[in-house]
Amino acid sequence: MHIRRSPRPRRPRIAAASLLATALLVSACSSGSTTTTASGPAEAALAALPQSTPSALAPYYEQKLSWRSCGVPGFQCATMRAPLDYAKPGAGDVRLAVARKKATGKGRPLGSLLVNPGGPGGSAIGYLEQYAGVGYPAEVRARYDMVAVDPRGVARSEPVECLSGRRMDAFTQTDTTPDDTKETDELVDAYKKFAEGCGAHSPDLLRHVSTVEAARDMDILRAVLGDRRLTYAGASYGTFLGATYAGLFPERVGRLVLDGAMDPSLSARRMNLDQTAGFETAFQSFAKDCVRQPDCPLGTKGTTPAQVGENLSAFFKKLDAHPIPTGDADGRKLGEALATTGVIAAMYDEGSWGQLREALTSAMKENDGAGLLVLSDSYYERDADGRYSNLMFANAAVNCLDLPAAFSSPDQVEKALPAFEKASPVFGEGLAWASLNCAYWPVRATGEPHRIEAKGAAPIVVVGTTRDPATPYRWAQSLSRQLSSARLLTYVGDGHTAYGRGSDCIDSAIDTYLLDGTPPTQGKRCS
Repeated sequence: MHIRRSPRPRRPRIAAASLLATALLVSACSSGSTTTTASGPAEAALAALPQSTPSALAPYYEQKLSWRSCGVPGFQCATMRAPLDYAKPGAGDVRLAVARKKATGKGRPLGSLLVNPGGPGGSAIGYLEQYAGVGYPAEVRARYDMVAVDPRGVARSEPVECLSGRRMDAFTQTDTTPDDTKETDELVDAYKKFAEGCGAHSPDLLRHVSTVEAARDMDILRAVLGDRRLTYAGASYGTFLGATYAGLFPERVGRLVLDGAMDPSLSARRMNLDQTAGFETAFQSFAKDCVRQPDCPLGTKGTTPAQVGENLSAFFKKLDAHPIPTGDADGRKLGEALATTGVIAAMYDEGSWGQLREALTSAMKENDGAGLLVLSDSYYERDADGRYSNLMFANAAVNCLDLPAAFSSPDQVEKALPAFEKASPVFGEGLAWASLNCAYWPVRATGEPHRIEAKGAAPIVVVGTTRDPATPYRWAQSLSRQLSSARLLTYVGDGHTAYGRGSDCIDSAIDTYLLDGTPPTQGKRCS
């Protein structure tokens, strides 16, 4: 499944935001102790931890942070220690990068507001510096210290590393719609080499980057910041991180916003299938809009979404046989894999649809794949010098630890293909095969699907977007039913996540909750 990360907001007042979500890696997020079928939800709930802090963890909870300049005006950075293994606190530490921007205005201070953009693998510090710390509403930034911690294994917090830039280039171009045994073997070999690279570079860390451990790290940060309760805004995968915190520490929940919510009760295979359907929903919206535009290369007025999909699929097949030039300095051509990634990148935000039409027009009519390659590179966080962030690596490390693999063999994928292709005629085959990578992971999964109830927690706001491609709306509905104190806030529209992306109704409801503690009424809907 794809990484789930908050996309670039469209609203002018918060234009400095993070990049698009990334990666054609399987992404399945949960942890706990129960069992589930391949398609059914889990029934057991995540158990809360004892309210008292174990004595072995006291040195971590009592540490003092030494703040310094980050090199970015207005922001401070520090390093926080957490146990590498919570079951053996004396066996070594992991060092976590923390950043903050102090409250900027008058009025009663409200403590810290911790933010996370999702992923897993997205840099929360990058998100803070580029967006949340400068683009959240001024009244929120005036009352809160804006804070971020890169989760263990991510970006500045002892990052997981796997492959060099050139090897990643090869990986991202691997055909994920194999036509025969030879291409299937090549895909399996690519997944194995990726996993072997991660195992060779980060053998110890790979066993301790689970969402449960990251949530426990957040509680240490809450304590060292001096906050009695955690106030938190998480987007996309960040909702799973926040919900996990609530499940482990319900009595320490302050004001939690979970935007673009995930459903922790689902298996990896079910999550992949749901997300495949989510991308199809987003593509249908794009297709309907595209044919109304004069520059749509996939059809004209009267062309049905199904026909638009057939036209795009036919284009992908041509690229599979004959990749086209891109002008890339490293000689990369646009094949089916990179083109599919570029299209999927634009599904996260309808503000990117114009860019996608232009890129498709160039590729389909002018034999120029540069535009789609730009979209794909932004999705993978590859820079112009051929360097990749560690987002892809951390994403796999967390997800393959949080849940058992969606599939254990190519045979299982082939049997599931009809269901995936039914969910999305355009993307289903590729997303099914992309769900195979955790089968070869060097570390056994420690988590399983579970419900999160967080009994006794203060009101939690769960936000869902009806045509969200990466976190389908049904996930927000499910999480809101699980959490004992949840209030479901619905955005009727397109795109991934809702806060700060153009709906005054959504923004007002969330701002009021963060500033006054008053959650929206249950079932409130906005457009």
